[in-house]
Amino acid sequence: MPIYLPGTTKSTADSLTPRQIVAELDKFVVGQTQAKRAVAVALRNRMRRQKLSPELAEEVAPKNILMIGPTGVGKTEIARRLARLAQSPFIKVEASKFTEVGYVGRDVESMVRDLTELAVDMVRDERLVEVRERAKRNAEERVLDLLLPPIKPAGNSDEVNAARERVQRTREKFREQLMAGQLDSRRVEVDVRGKSFPSFEIVAGSSVEEIDINMKDMLPSLFQGHTRKRSMPIPEALKYLVQEEEQKLVDMESVGRAAVERVEQAGIIFIDEIDKIARHESTHGPDVSREGVQRDILPIVEGTPVNTKHGIVRTDHILFIAAGAFSVSKPADLIPELQGRFPIRVELQALGTEEFVRILTEPRGALVKQYTALLATEGVELSFNTGAIDRVAELATLVNESAENIGARRLHTVMEKILEEISFEAPDMTEKSIAIDAAYVDRMLADIIKNEDRTRYIL
Repeated sequence: MPIYLPGTTKSTADSLTPRQIVAELDKFVVGQTQAKRAVAVALRNRMRRQKLSPELAEEVAPKNILMIGPTGVGKTEIARRLARLAQSPFIKVEASKFTEVGYVGRDVESMVRDLTELAVDMVRDERLVEVRERAKRNAEERVLDLLLPPIKPAGNSDEVNAARERVQRTREKFREQLMAGQLDSRRVEVDVRGKSFPSFEIVAGSSVEEIDINMKDMLPSLFQGHTRKRSMPIPEALKYLVQEEEQKLVDMESVGRAAVERVEQAGIIFIDEIDKIARHESTHGPDVSREGVQRDILPIVEGTPVNTKHGIVRTDHILFIAAGAFSVSKPADLIPELQGRFPIRVELQALGTEEFVRILTEPRGALVKQYTALLATEGVELSFNTGAIDRVAELATLVNESAENIGARRLHTVMEKILEEISFEAPDMTEKSIAIDAAYVDRMLADIIKNEDRTRYIL
């Protein structure tokens, strides 16, 4: 019997082939075909696993991926776009944060708890969409009750029936006026629930998360929050009542269960800077700490139950994507057990002038498109010719070579500097059509490029 996630990613991502997944990623990330192919296969294998019998599916472990490459080449973006494509809960964590002073081990499990909270938000938003129309209807009925308190004449005589019909006709007239916005100027008194006592957890044991006791659940009668009358315009009252009805219609217990299952079956955790916790020969002091962090991360990647306030989450089938520059250390410096949990390794290439030109123009959110759209809001028509784009790419490459190589992030700095004057003057400009060419780029950056020290600090 095939297994599917209840109401999650099957309908949208199940039909995507690895080739189609790569094509979707190409819309946002330039190059890095090897990494895209690896994540596409990993996602497709996850879909294939969902169609296996439960007994066999339990045995199929995710093929975690280790991305190796310098900063700014698209490692995080590939993982983030993959998760969005699959509608999977996704979180990014930095492995280096677990080496902080005072680290006691519980922070490693916090990545799973944070992922679960994100999944809860995703499922709740989906449920809210499902109940929104019903919530609107319920809210409208409550507003009509405030405008025309319901009267239920007793009995069944002709006069009583006539009274009922008059009340109903009046109510329908109010409904028409409400829908047409004719009652927007009127005010009604709404029972607004005050903020209840904040929830907190009792600390017992070695970590806060180990004890999941919520005082609101223990003593609901004490912390339910009182209500008070508040006068507000009808549009505001309608909006408030819709939100209140939505909360009533969404069963948070079932949301929590669905979120836990979604995390277990479709979650993606991106562990960045994993090279920072690898041992290397150049240092000695922090090595024990680094190895300790690796050993704490290992059970999460291998598969272990993690206690969250929505239930126990097993990490056996969460897809882990780790990334690092490995400029000082190398993947072999990781402990063997952790290396074995990332069987797929892909190397991402450093970006050069050709890739920068493509990044500036090709993706859906290309930088040139972004700045053009931003300045269009001020009525400024901005255009870049081919020479300007080529020159920006060349300068970004030059600065990356002479200073620290931060990859495509350098383009943001260069573009901001080029357009600084236009962005500042845009609201007051009389000339609303501006063409950017290579000469303009050189003029705006001439002093900075000539001075190598300034280049390091400014660009």
